[in-house]
Formats: sequence, C-alpha cells, structure tokens
Amino acid sequence: MGGAKNKGEWWDWSESKIAVERALMYGEVVCTERRSWKRVYDLAERAVPDTLLHDDLDDAECLRRLVRLAGEALGVGTRADIADYHRLKGEQFDAVVAESGLVPVTVQGWDKPAWADPKALEATPRGRHRTTLLSPFDSLIWERARTERIFGFTHRLEAYVPKPKRIHGYFAMPLLAGGRLLGRVDPAREGSTLVARQVSLDSPKAVAPMAQALLEAASWVGCDTVRVERVDRPELTADLVRALT
Repeated sequence: MGGAKNKGEWWDWSESKIAVERALMYGEVVCTERRSWKRVYDLAERAVPDTLLHDDLDDAECLRRLVRLAGEALGVGTRADIADYHRLKGEQFDAVVAESGLVPVTVQGWDKPAWADPKALEATPRGRHRTTLLSPFDSLIWERARTERIFGFTHRLEAYVPKPKRIHGYFAMPLLAGGRLLGRVDPAREGSTLVARQVSLDSPKAVAPMAQALLEAASWVGCDTVRVERVDRPELTADLVRALT
C-alpha cells in the first residue's frame, strides 16, 4: 500500500491506502487477516463465500439482520447498545427492531427499555467463566456505558491521554475473572520478561486471578517471567509477586 506518509504532526494515509480503504468501504475488497497491526486485503470474490457475496438484500433487510446479529452477540441490550454494535443510528434500529426477532424485556437496575435474543433467554446459564486479560478493544467492554451498567467498571483507553493525566496506564487491560471485571494492568515487554508496569486490583481476591492472567499473557508474547513494577494497593504487592512464582 505504500505505507503512511508524514504530513505534519500526525501520520496520514498514502493515496494507495486511501484508495484501498474506499474499496473496503464499498465491499470490493475485504480484510482477511492482520500482520503486526497491518491489514491484509483480498478481492471480495476470492475471500467471501459465493452464497454470501451474492446475497441480494434490500436496505431494510440488511438493517434487520444487523440488529438481530447484534442482539444475538450481546444477548441483551438497550437501544443504544444494540445500535452501537454495528454503528447504526438509533432511528435505523427503531425502523426494524419489531421485525428483527428480538423480544422486549425489562432488566432489573436498568432505567431504559431493552431487547433480548430469545435463544439467550431460553439457554441455561453455563456457570463457567474465563480468567484472562481483555484487550481495551474487546467487544465485551468497548461500549463504555454498557460496561459501567453491567460490570460497574469504568474503563477508558488512555493511549491518547497525556502521560501525566493517565490513571491506569498507556494500554491498560481489564482483568476478567468469575464473570466480573476485578482490576486491570498496563503491560509491557522487556526481552523475555512481561512487565506489569501498573496493576490495579479491586480487592485481595483479585490477586490470584491477576497472577494467572499475567502468566498466560506472558506465554502469548513468548515471555517466561513476569515482573511487577507498581500496584495501586501496595499492601498486595508481595502477595501478587508470590502468586507469580
């Protein structure tokens, strides 16, 4: 694509990058994978199954499917939650939700109407939860208002916040454990060591799952040790270090 070129303080797309992104917007090409954050493109007719590529739908049916898919992915959500999932406007959601297959529900503690996927309502709770660090861009937490409403957890990507004003770090990753968000860590890598530059823990109960998640994260990037630099609750530092050994 010719990469990006520097026109000033910020890096801007080159002409070739602009052209292929426009083709992506219109569905002429698709992104098939990423390599070191860079998109790999291919022609849509080579990458998308023929049954999907040539599915001739009108705008209303496309909106219905997008709303239904968002509801299925979220399980339950407000108008704003479901519309935001595919970056639709509220008016677009309103126009098709009645025919989307989602059903109106009331959620305890929510002050706005909600809709749910009928299959989610019928399903038996699994009762098993993953312990892991989440990317700041994970779809579980990318909509800030929903994250606060469901988990009581305020999360903000601080990569673009001036360093003196950061609270949790440049690329803080929330800790998911037991179906809850129990803390976060700003990680870095130094050789074969994963560095927990800043760790935030909600309570002592978060120490063990944080250690488990850090060890797993170290394996993702080929590290064999973890070093803790700072914990927001200093009295838990020794416990966390012990749990990592």
